[in-house]
Amino acid sequence: MIRGHRWQVLTTMLAMAVLIAACAGSGGSSTSDAVIRLAENPWSGSRVDAAVAAVLLHDELGHPVEIEEVDEYAQWDMIASGTLHACLEVWPSGHAEDIAQYIDREHRVRNAGPLGVVGKIGWYVPTALVTQHPALATWEGFANPDNVALFRTAAAAPHGQFLAGDPTWVQFDAQIIANLGLDFDVVYAGSEAALLAQVDQAYSSGQPILFYFWTPHAAHLRYDLTEVQLPPYSDACYARAAAGGVDCDYPTDVLFKIVAPNLSEYAPDAYDFITRFRWTTHDQTELLAAVDVDDLTPDEAARAWIATHEAVWRKWLP
Repeated sequence: MIRGHRWQVLTTMLAMAVLIAACAGSGGSSTSDAVIRLAENPWSGSRVDAAVAAVLLHDELGHPVEIEEVDEYAQWDMIASGTLHACLEVWPSGHAEDIAQYIDREHRVRNAGPLGVVGKIGWYVPTALVTQHPALATWEGFANPDNVALFRTAAAAPHGQFLAGDPTWVQFDAQIIANLGLDFDVVYAGSEAALLAQVDQAYSSGQPILFYFWTPHAAHLRYDLTEVQLPPYSDACYARAAAGGVDCDYPTDVLFKIVAPNLSEYAPDAYDFITRFRWTTHDQTELLAAVDVDDLTPDEAARAWIATHEAVWRKWLP
């Protein structure tokens, strides 16, 4: 709000006119009070990305921020329409069609550059299980019926169980299992927390478990896990994904950010901030440990990290 004495009335009126014009050009919000709506996908990395961005957008740039949990496929239409303004963590291996449609062809979503974090999805088992059954270090070991029997559960019987998490995540496990001729069924825990609860139970009791997981994740600080060696990734393998033909490992993913096409006009400072937001896998893992090991909320972890890493985040500000 602009305040002043009578001799400031003309200046105030001119300033208000400029403000009204700016609001008209940005869909009704000035840059300083434009609400920024961030997508939060249902896994820890996305939650801490959004938490750090939300704190800095609010505390340093003055923007109200709303965070909406949404699955990673549904968010593309929402960002294209401006219902959401940004997602800070896209795993490209599962979004080739979305990237081609929304970014490359239709230009309804903008690539806002790399997040700086490198991720990798894979199949995991407890390392102790591999010590007992060395063949389980590679996918061929799971073709042995005696080894399949180790993973039978009521949910998957008479097959072995492959445990996945949230069914909305990027995953090609059913394709990989079918195309490699393995006698396993994919069973969904339902969420990251539910997946980890089953992993913890199996790990603590020494029960065999084969499950979908990824790096970076703080659970690797808690559990000794071995990634199962699948057939090597290739672009040709993933080109068959739409036809159900994936029979290889997940690729290494260079995570990146996406934004609504009008964000640079709606809130230029927020757009500049998001494009500059770039941290390392180590940075993100610090927050993941704070949330998943130290039991902080994402907001608490974000504020603690921000308090001790100003040299990192100060470069993101416009």
